Amino acid sequence: MFQDTRPAELDPAGGLAAWAEFRVTQPQERLRLLRELRDGGVPVVLNTPDGSSMATAIWALDPALDRLSFSAEGQASQVTSLLDTDEAVAVAYLESVKLQFDLQGFMLVRGAQAHALQCRLPHEIYRFQRREGYRVRAASRNDPRARFRHPSLPEMQLALRVLDVSIGGCALWLPFDVPPLQAGTVLGQVQIDLDADTRFTVGAVLQHVSSIGTGQADGREGGGVRLGCQWQQLPSAAERVLQRWIDRSQRRRHLLSLD
Repeated sequence: MFQDTRPAELDPAGGLAAWAEFRVTQPQERLRLLRELRDGGVPVVLNTPDGSSMATAIWALDPALDRLSFSAEGQASQVTSLLDTDEAVAVAYLESVKLQFDLQGFMLVRGAQAHALQCRLPHEIYRFQRREGYRVRAASRNDPRARFRHPSLPEMQLALRVLDVSIGGCALWLPFDVPPLQAGTVLGQVQIDLDADTRFTVGAVLQHVSSIGTGQADGREGGGVRLGCQWQQLPSAAERVLQRWIDRSQRRRHLLSLD
């Protein structure tokens, strides 16, 4: 649900508190993100409760008057729908980050040469990693593990090192001394241990297999193969766990890069 221009559903059984870690509440940080959208001419899709949508871009923002302006040229029917419903959920992308925010109080401002669709500035912005966008690479052999039974040998329990992980899937290291796996294999239920306090279980399918040279994966002799896996129907609770972990990892690496 994080990969397209439709808004993510933020009120599952766990309630909005489950998404608190993705919420940008600091006014200056919200303004910074909105200015990035404006300055980059980034497309913004406004989704109304009746299912209609309008692709536009931020024209201007005025924090003093608490107003946000969008281009309204050539989209009369969509503008009318927004004015009638008086609310929308905006979705836009800054590289691998998906931004989502609620908008209310729409009005059409007619100018001599152009029209603008105005509304109140959002009081909250949600920040998600785009599916298949940001991949967290493991830094050491003690990093995440994937635990599952070998599909061909159910009595064999595997605990494979996770080389990298994203919202869409992960890459695993399979040593040469473990019976091989073929692309297309359904791995069944896989327990992903991201760290001592973060884990989830999900179905996965093996998408591709590629060779890794000796010692490149974990520093030991023997080499192995890289298994590219895709999640199957990642549960909402597991997706929240993974989103939080990826977001923390990205922020931590950004801080380290500033040192």
